[in-house]
Amino acid sequence: MSFIILDRDGVINYDSDAYIKSPEEWHPIPGSLEAIAQLNRAGFRVVVATNQSGVARGLYDLDTLHQIHDKLQQNLAQVGGKIEEIFYCPHHPDDHCLCRKPQPGLLYKIQEKYQVDMSNTFFVGDSIADVRAAVTAGCEPILVMTGNGKKTLEKFPEVVTLKQFVDLAHAADALCQGLFL
Repeated sequence: MSFIILDRDGVINYDSDAYIKSPEEWHPIPGSLEAIAQLNRAGFRVVVATNQSGVARGLYDLDTLHQIHDKLQQNLAQVGGKIEEIFYCPHHPDDHCLCRKPQPGLLYKIQEKYQVDMSNTFFVGDSIADVRAAVTAGCEPILVMTGNGKKTLEKFPEVVTLKQFVDLAHAADALCQGLFL
């Protein structure tokens, strides 16, 4: 069974410059939850790798982060989908940790825990940090235009050669049809 790694904010749910600080502020991007369920039905195991520096910034605590993730999982279950696990980095960017994307630490944790062959794994993200973490870990990056995707494409011309999709739903369609597996 193949794995798909997803970023959270800007890929699954709407992002916010003010951070997603509560379950009430978490709202899925239309079609994203159904896309995850579609990936599950096609035999993919889905995991999430997300930077959550709002914890270190004191904007929300780990309990609140877990409540946000519980809401994500509950909403996903309602459409028949499942995320195996959500890996997150709670550190501040100034901490220079190895788990904060663009560092590949979260992806290496996924690889170790689930024995994932990264060379056969796609990472769907919306930022240059996602792309760089994927490349460093040996994954194939996919860029979606939701969240920061359009800005990433404009600011970093090297990403123009990546597989790009309007949103997670379109990426899931292509993956499930085996268009580039």
